[in-house]
Amino acid sequence: MKQPGVLATEDLGEATTWKAALAEFIATLLFVFIGAGAVVSSGMWAATDGGRLVAIAIAHGLAIAVMAAATGHLSGGHINPAVTIAMVLTRRIGAAKGVVYILAQLLGAAIAAYLLKAVIPSGDQGALGAHALGAGVTTTGGLIVEVVLTFTLVFVIFTTAVDKRGPSAIAPLAIGFTVLIIHLIAVPLTGASVNPARSFGPALAAGQWANHWVYWAGPILGGSLAGIVYTTMFGEKRA
Repeated sequence: MKQPGVLATEDLGEATTWKAALAEFIATLLFVFIGAGAVVSSGMWAATDGGRLVAIAIAHGLAIAVMAAATGHLSGGHINPAVTIAMVLTRRIGAAKGVVYILAQLLGAAIAAYLLKAVIPSGDQGALGAHALGAGVTTTGGLIVEVVLTFTLVFVIFTTAVDKRGPSAIAPLAIGFTVLIIHLIAVPLTGASVNPARSFGPALAAGQWANHWVYWAGPILGGSLAGIVYTTMFGEKRA
């Protein structure tokens, strides 16, 4: 490989340079948002037991990692309407199949929530894990959190599981770790949805609909943006 010159200004005329710069921009933006955000949101843990928050994060991260690995070869392992919509928009699957996927996801989430309601003692049910904005968090703030963090999740899915050039062997692990990290920052802020189905099931069973639109609009917008940005700027050329 030829060693570049000191300035190598010719690189500025290469599209690969600007694509690489965009990748650095996105990665640094998300890293700082999550890293610095965790510093701030951890100060809000006073209202949430720290050990419980870590348990919630680990449970969600491991569950997604396992389910993505188990169903990846069967359905693509979406497990999330925001992911499915991103796949439809980038023409990875057709709209008709996408609708079927989303209905299946919502039905599965609803049945799961009602099963929890049936087996957990009424005094311990709370809101059955339904999502809600943290104290003092505005709907705009919650929407931004859900947009950015769902963008993070779907971007990781496209880079590791969708793009054949990615490290597909570790995709479920990468996705699971992403979900874990998202929960560590966002539980005190929005409850950390990034998945309309995850929000819908418990909301239906518990009758908790406050600001529910945030948990649809944020993930769908963030996931769709991630899919479009990745496919447009970094995706493989497809016939």
